[in-house]
Amino acid sequence: MEKQIVEYASGNEMAAIAIRQIGYDLMGYYPITPSTQIAEGLDTMKANGDTDLIMIAAEGEHSAAGICYGASVAGGRVINATSANGLMYALEQFPVQSGTRYPMVMNVVCRTISGPLSIKGDHSDIMFLLNAGWPILFAHSVQEVYDFNIIALKLAEQVNLPVAVAYDGFFTSHQKRRCMRFEKDETVRNFIGPKKEEYPFLDMAHPITVGSYMNEPDLINNRYQLHLAMKQAGKILPSLFEDFGRLSGRYYEKVEGYQNEDADTLLILLGSSYDTSLEAVDALRAKGKKKGSVTLHVLRPFPGKELAECCKRAKNILVADRQDSYGAGGGNLSLETRAALQKSGSKAKIKSLIYGLGGKDFFAEDAVKMFAWAGKKGTSDFAYYGVSESDDNGKDQEQGDFFEALTSERTKLGVVKAEPTGEGEIKVTGGSLNETTALPKRLAPGHGACPGCGIPVNVNLLLRAIEDPVVLLFQTGCGMIITSAYPRTSFKVPYVHNLFQNGAATLSGIAEICYRKQAKGEIPPGDIIFIMVSGDGGMDIGMGSALGTALRGHRVLFFEYDNGGYMNTGYQLSYSTPKGAKSATSHVGKKQYGKTFFHKDMPQIMAATGIPYVATVAESNPADFIKKAAKAAYYAKTTGTAYVKALSACPLNWNDKPSTERKVIGAAVDCCYFPLYEVEQGKTRLSYDPEKIGNKIPVSDWLAMMGRTKHLLKEEYSEIVAEMQKEVDRRFQVLKAKDENPVL
Repeated sequence: MEKQIVEYASGNEMAAIAIRQIGYDLMGYYPITPSTQIAEGLDTMKANGDTDLIMIAAEGEHSAAGICYGASVAGGRVINATSANGLMYALEQFPVQSGTRYPMVMNVVCRTISGPLSIKGDHSDIMFLLNAGWPILFAHSVQEVYDFNIIALKLAEQVNLPVAVAYDGFFTSHQKRRCMRFEKDETVRNFIGPKKEEYPFLDMAHPITVGSYMNEPDLINNRYQLHLAMKQAGKILPSLFEDFGRLSGRYYEKVEGYQNEDADTLLILLGSSYDTSLEAVDALRAKGKKKGSVTLHVLRPFPGKELAECCKRAKNILVADRQDSYGAGGGNLSLETRAALQKSGSKAKIKSLIYGLGGKDFFAEDAVKMFAWAGKKGTSDFAYYGVSESDDNGKDQEQGDFFEALTSERTKLGVVKAEPTGEGEIKVTGGSLNETTALPKRLAPGHGACPGCGIPVNVNLLLRAIEDPVVLLFQTGCGMIITSAYPRTSFKVPYVHNLFQNGAATLSGIAEICYRKQAKGEIPPGDIIFIMVSGDGGMDIGMGSALGTALRGHRVLFFEYDNGGYMNTGYQLSYSTPKGAKSATSHVGKKQYGKTFFHKDMPQIMAATGIPYVATVAESNPADFIKKAAKAAYYAKTTGTAYVKALSACPLNWNDKPSTERKVIGAAVDCCYFPLYEVEQGKTRLSYDPEKIGNKIPVSDWLAMMGRTKHLLKEEYSEIVAEMQKEVDRRFQVLKAKDENPVL
């Protein structure tokens, strides 16, 4: 055995430690709860100089998977981590990785797949990876997360396949446990061995082609070779487990059982629930009842023979799934267990139970009830455990209306009017702050925003200017989470949520059906403003969808509350985060000063699509905000796509005071970091020029107001501030030049 030391750490922390010790070359990633802590931990290590890992924060999981694939093709050792919808978004990349036989490792921190949205842990995500050609190890303890990350890379490089290490989100990923790790990094690296490339991609003297187009019979031969590689993985895993056991003193098998040798009833579970079930087994054994539990360390290749051996004496078997393969009478673990035991000739009575979805807690008392149900005669062989009362169709009892509907009769007050001037522009009359208070709020005061949060402030300012009925779509983010926690809602108007990456496309579909139904007389005619509310990085991962919608010219309005980070996942850097700002994935240390690149200029990107209206707004200039919102709504209902962006405060993650946020926003405007302007029918106009009225301040004054950027005022970071000032000034001078030009 090699020398080891104790760590009191969570599963995510132990994964990060293993990744650092292995010495990977690159990590492509995108923040998603609950796997993000892995990237956060590694970024801390990188900032402190403890690792030289190349970390690339992609704009979405699909790109993150592409980054990883490219790096592995080039011969690098590559790591990724994701969860839930992140895995789903990247899913089409995973068979490419296995089909072209490039090894890497990916931690899948298991979480519920939406919709409806839930960030809690179950196994609905990992089961989508079963047919992707990846060996899958499943860790039920924090210790196993560390160990399996090391074993996974050695397995990946021996069979030339990517390998996933899965474990329970929030249970295994976040709960701290006493663990052992190797003291020396060399121990880990010697166990894995040097990287070998049979066909080096970067050998320019011997060029190769990767990912050729294939027809039959080549494609089926390729798949057969992948099948053989997966079989080989099953053959060598026992020896890898044995080798690792000699090194660490911790020996693993494909299937682990507890009191299963003589048990008449067995409970089969994956993940952390297995450890909980052991308490129930001990309690029942103390009463003379022969019960046992079984879990799997390997999902692919499925260890059917080993599982059958563990279950060979049981008369009753209950397979509990934290996931359902809807319509199949059980989850994937249940279905594959049934197939394996049937193949082995088992005569055991097998039942399937769906439990713990959405992270629903699992206690030893639950396991006791499951054991009782497993052996009870006359009961169904498939059921859900822990479901609330509902009607015969599975529907919850009907809820009454929370709010009186906001019809056009209640909003058409004539306080804001946007009308064409006859010169290709729109003129707004009315719209003073006092006048617009008469408009009823579409977003109710009942929400869960943090004190000082700019989201409800900005959304309500936008809606103050719009008297027409509205339909709201929120992308995933803080704005969605704080307003729609089931069974309540903050919305007095039609509202729908969809994912970061395709909110704009979803809204365009809603709008087009509305227009079609109106044209056919199926619903009443009249103007409706379709609004997508985006933020928390939504215009990073969702930019492709937004640009596509804009280029097609759908009559919708995009409203981006830009709070400068992925706030709903705990503040990781986004492409709109200021350069130099510290976040959970852009730490400050002796080797790193915060985010390393400039903030994205999304209004100019949207303007480049040629849409009729683009504007920036700020709560520090509310009258300007309201007039621009009215213009945007007019263009969205008559002409095409409109886009409005507001700088939105986040006191929790900006690390400033809620009471000062309006001043902070105003300072961002006055230093020209966030200039106020509009691009109407291709013509740019500054609506506020702080230089002209003597209000312009240096960027450093704004940076000093927030804890996330205060460190930049130190002398050692003066060059970063100077670069930022230069870029802010350059962008503002471009806007001024466009403002002065009759064409631009």
